[in-house]
Order: sequence, then C-alpha cells, then structure tokens
Amino acid sequence: MDGINLIRIIFTVLSFVCFLLIAFWAYSKTSKKQFDEAANLPFADDEEGSQQADGTRSPSASDGAKR
Repeated sequence: MDGINLIRIIFTVLSFVCFLLIAFWAYSKTSKKQFDEAANLPFADDEEGSQQADGTRSPSASDGAKR
C-alpha cells in the first residue's frame, strides 16, 4: 500500500469520526435547550437595543401599524 493511500484512509476515517461527534452533539438532549433559545432570539423583544446613536428611540414595528 502506498503512503498516499494510507493518508487518504486515515483522513477519511477521521473525517467520519468528526461528523459522528458533531451529529451526536447536535442531537443530544443537553443541547436542545440552547438551540431552542437561539432559535427564538429573532423574536425576542429587545427594548434597550432599540435606541439610535443620537439617543432617540427608533419606532417599533407595532408603532407603524397604529398610524
């Protein structure tokens, strides 16, 4: 067996093991809570981040619907 083939085999096996570890981590029950929180971040009501650089408050999306 050539040296290059041995390197290819080792790289393939290590890549597959890394894939299995990442898949196990992603679907484990301990990560579910963190992923659920991250999935809901776009819907979080961020009051302190809604101020502009000059100190004035930017109108929220619901204010535009009331006009």
